[in-house]
Amino acid sequence: MEDSKAIEEKLKTERRFKSGANWFFWIAGLSIINSIILIAGGKWNFIVGLGITQLIDAIASEIGTAGMGVALVLDIIVAGIFVIFGIFARKRYTWSFIIGMILYALDGVLFFVVQDWLGIGFHILVLFFIYSGLSAMKKLSQMKQEQEKTVKA
Repeated sequence: MEDSKAIEEKLKTERRFKSGANWFFWIAGLSIINSIILIAGGKWNFIVGLGITQLIDAIASEIGTAGMGVALVLDIIVAGIFVIFGIFARKRYTWSFIIGMILYALDGVLFFVVQDWLGIGFHILVLFFIYSGLSAMKKLSQMKQEQEKTVKA
């Protein structure tokens, strides 16, 4: 039987894992909200959103109303990819964390190109949180293996 300290550690690690995986949902959701704000004529956005959707929206705004419709569809596709990473990350697929982090890091390069230092900083912070979730997932797997060894012994 697990002692309270081990249970507490497991719960803490589980929260860190879920939090890391949930960042993919935040990225997707805030990116779509940013696009809707731009379509509605707003001049601000959430810093955690994707640079690629902002680029798509900027190009589309130059084209006009038809361009914005196409942009929104493209934004939904891009955000959907991050939702898929979130779903698979929550199911404990390592590849979803890794590929999602790589794509988000590449997205951060767009902020570097336009010298948006705050955007870069937030991308780095979010990558840290996602990595923390991946680390926690691995730790949970190790905890489970150790618990199974103890039960068999």
